[in-house]
Amino acid sequence: MRENNEADLLLQFKAASRQYSDASVLMHEAIAREAGLSGTDHKYLGLILQHKSITAGEISKLTGLTTGAVTGLVDRLEKKKLLKRQFTKDDRRKVIIVPNVENSMKLLTPLFDELQQQTIELISTFSAGEIQTIERYFTGATAIMKTIADKLNNK
Repeated sequence: MRENNEADLLLQFKAASRQYSDASVLMHEAIAREAGLSGTDHKYLGLILQHKSITAGEISKLTGLTTGAVTGLVDRLEKKKLLKRQFTKDDRRKVIIVPNVENSMKLLTPLFDELQQQTIELISTFSAGEIQTIERYFTGATAIMKTIADKLNNK
């Protein structure tokens, strides 16, 4: 009976995880549309915003995008004034991408306010131990996904 219970729990967890993943993708697509971005551009902007500056090559390596796709991404985000290109003095071929945090936050913060508020309310219903367990899961799952993405991107 215990094996069935564990198997059922695993199936329930997989279903909940899949639903969370799907809901996350759909929500980010909706936020992106509202912001006038594609879902992909929105998520890559989020990655770029984690850096004070980043090269186009680093974006390519981080995302698995071709250099041409990175150029298109940067073109679209620069046109919306969400980042800017800077050329190095030593080698004008090397492009440094600098996110415009102020413009990005003006655009995205209002779209995330309700999500942030409701997430904080949900988290406040968990004990410190439960939050640590959830954080441990997300940290481990993120590491697994990064490893798989790296393997696929570097074939």
